[in-house]
Amino acid sequence: MKLSVAALIFSALAVGALAGPLDGAVYSDDDRYHPSFPEEPIKPNARNAQQEQTIAYWRDNAKRTVESIVNRKQNKNVAKNVIMFLGDGMSISTVAMARVYAGGEEKSLSFEEFPYIGMSKTYCVDYQVPDSACTATAYLTGVKGNYETIGVNAKVPSYDCKAELDKSTHTHSIAKWAMDAGKDAGLVTTTRVTHASPAGVYAHTANRDWENDYMIAEEGCDPNELDDIAEQLVHGETGKRLKVIMGGGRREFLDTNIMDEEYNSRGYRRDGKNLIQDWLDLAGSSENRTYVWKKSDLMAVDPKKTDRLLGLFEPGHCAYNLDRFRDNMMEEPTLAEMVDKATDVLSQNEKGFFLFVEGGRIDHGHHDTWARLALDETVEFAKAIELARKKFSEEDTLIVVTSDHSHSVSYSGYASRGNDIFGTGGTGSDGIPYMTISYANGPGFATHVDAVNKARVDPRKLDTSPNDFRFPATLPVGSETHGGEDVAVYASGPWAHLFTGTYEQNTIPHMMAYAACVGDGLKAC
Repeated sequence: MKLSVAALIFSALAVGALAGPLDGAVYSDDDRYHPSFPEEPIKPNARNAQQEQTIAYWRDNAKRTVESIVNRKQNKNVAKNVIMFLGDGMSISTVAMARVYAGGEEKSLSFEEFPYIGMSKTYCVDYQVPDSACTATAYLTGVKGNYETIGVNAKVPSYDCKAELDKSTHTHSIAKWAMDAGKDAGLVTTTRVTHASPAGVYAHTANRDWENDYMIAEEGCDPNELDDIAEQLVHGETGKRLKVIMGGGRREFLDTNIMDEEYNSRGYRRDGKNLIQDWLDLAGSSENRTYVWKKSDLMAVDPKKTDRLLGLFEPGHCAYNLDRFRDNMMEEPTLAEMVDKATDVLSQNEKGFFLFVEGGRIDHGHHDTWARLALDETVEFAKAIELARKKFSEEDTLIVVTSDHSHSVSYSGYASRGNDIFGTGGTGSDGIPYMTISYANGPGFATHVDAVNKARVDPRKLDTSPNDFRFPATLPVGSETHGGEDVAVYASGPWAHLFTGTYEQNTIPHMMAYAACVGDGLKAC
């Protein structure tokens, strides 16, 4: 039976009525999806508020953008230096929200000014949504692997003790390619230096958790057969050649009978080793190795008198930037300070260098639905990139900025321009405001649901100002999950134009190697 036009309209209106009003919105008969607001028009709240109300402002803005693209010249120089910046978990929505946090919707983070941008597909060989281990294998070694595995191909399943021993499965990073070509290489991270992302620079392991010998034994494998990740960093084929290593993770290098320098804590190892001392003892008679664990000592390092530099600033991960101020941890360097010193040391090699830099705690903030911390870490990450781009010429230094994977974080609603990004973005059909930032899943679920009344908690009744305030999540999980969508890749410098379009994540190191003329693949020279 065919319905009359009147019946169809009535049906549509009924559905709209059942759905309930949104922010007092007035819906047209054929569109209830985009609410309108009958209240007084919101006055623009932006730095360029007056200009933005004119036609000329937007036309001039577009003209400048078009001119910059038209006048852009491809840089086909050989890259002396390559710096890869990895924002762990830095989804496109994270970048957009970080802009607002940094100063406004119209603001650009430093790397967004780079002339070229592409998109990277992040899946593992065996998982749709990846982790930081299989992605590190892809964007550093050029081969995709399985979930939780690092520096091995997809013939090695996670936790397979024996498969890891087959060296024919091992994949090597662009750091090794660079060193084989006579350049120096290093890594800087705000996580443990043995964590999944930095481990992609030097390690080969069937599981990312095998950061020390104890964790290997816990999984029923033999630590006398398998080298843990910390062991590989100090004694491994690639790890022992790195000129600069900086981040957290002292506990992975020390036995349980060794006290930490800074805290009343002990190491995690069970083999009696002090790998920090091992690293120092590897120095040749004419080599100056320097180990530091606090900012003041790092700042005092003379790059011209330092052959190799190891900086471990925490037993675990480095502190969140905002927590450095709260917890009086000013003896912990910022990411930008670590990058500055690392590049000073690496620049002593006239042939150039490869440096991997990770803003790793963006990811951790999202996992805990601590959006305030995640966005602040993103801004700190951008500051380190800005320092590097200003320090090195685009003529000879390629800088690539990307993420390993996305997160389930959402930037949504109908908040007015200039609204606090950590505030509310509208009102739900239950009459309760909702927040601009939310997650598809995570520990924030419990904070925002009244289990007794089976209703959402009004966020206006919560203190949302603490750094560790948990933002809302749709369903409860102990740790918010990654997302599977593509991530952006930003590039500046020699052959940066290669990084456009959509491509597999494992292509990234091959394009960097092409620009720098290292490795066994295609080369610009």
